[in-house]
Amino acid sequence: MSNILKILNFCIVIRTVHLSQMAGTMRAVQFQTGGPEKMKIGEVPIPVLRKKEILIKVYASAINRADTLQRKGAYPPPAGESDILGLEAVGTVDKLGPDCSKKWNIGDRVMALLAGGGNAEFVACREECLMPIPKKMSFTIAAAIPEVWLTAYQLLHTVGGVKAGDTVLIHAGGSGVGTAATQLSVLAKAKPLVTAGSIEKIDMAKSLGAVAGFNYKEGDFSLGVKQYTKDVGVNLILDCIGESFYNQNIESIANDGTWVVYGLLGGGKINADLLSKLLRKRITITGTTLRVRPIEYKESLVQNFTQNALPYFESGRLKPIIDKIFPLEQIGNAHQLMEENKNTGKIVLKIREEDGRDEL
Repeated sequence: MSNILKILNFCIVIRTVHLSQMAGTMRAVQFQTGGPEKMKIGEVPIPVLRKKEILIKVYASAINRADTLQRKGAYPPPAGESDILGLEAVGTVDKLGPDCSKKWNIGDRVMALLAGGGNAEFVACREECLMPIPKKMSFTIAAAIPEVWLTAYQLLHTVGGVKAGDTVLIHAGGSGVGTAATQLSVLAKAKPLVTAGSIEKIDMAKSLGAVAGFNYKEGDFSLGVKQYTKDVGVNLILDCIGESFYNQNIESIANDGTWVVYGLLGGGKINADLLSKLLRKRITITGTTLRVRPIEYKESLVQNFTQNALPYFESGRLKPIIDKIFPLEQIGNAHQLMEENKNTGKIVLKIREEDGRDEL
């Protein structure tokens, strides 16, 4: 009788393995709401492709502030999107879903803008949200491009309407978006000024083309802005801070300036005479996000960026700034580093080896 039970158990094991292989599983970041220590790598099903989706074999991904907020339960993914963390991924085209065009082929090296799911071995992405990886660029370097560079391009051009000669105040100048926005401002022949919390981050921004930098921990940055602009103020503010910088922003912005809010790291409640000050300076203030935008908006953004900015990565005029590369298994350490605000540039996750390609 015991032998029969052993045979039955063996058959069950074989059957389970067979079904797993048929369904297809992958490693992906899993978490419980709370701190970085509650994150782990688990086995989950490989995504099933919907219309116009492409399956990407992921070699590298990255983390963004939105990931840390989602982990804490404060920023859920849009309805119908993956609840796995990760707003960007790079890799190769593994499979084409229903109704895909002939633009992409199996094996193409691509960068993906995602609404979620990037911190995994495979991810599904709408074909309209893919970009080619610049020639000779490694996967780990390319992983620092999609989310932050498209965000920065959106802030400056799509929303901010930056023009040649404009002065642009960029908060969090040492962040991924900040280092990208600084370079894109220079490319647009504007003059970027940055705020940051350390001299090292300010020095990095200046090496990328910032004309001035101010340590917000050491005093009122609006005084430095006024001095640089000869009391005129800046034409455009890219603001991911919100409440705690409100008064200094009001003092820093020029008449008829544009103030783009894309984050609220310093809070979202302003107890001040907001409207009269906006009216007096004729300020345009607008808020924007990228993750929840419709596919048509993202497609247009990806096309514009691919045409107007992507070629400059191959020439070296634009370059992704990476602070540290973590293996996927150290996802908790990566989140901890971001929450300590110690990074300058992107925090990248290496998902798998690059098959011998040299890293640039």
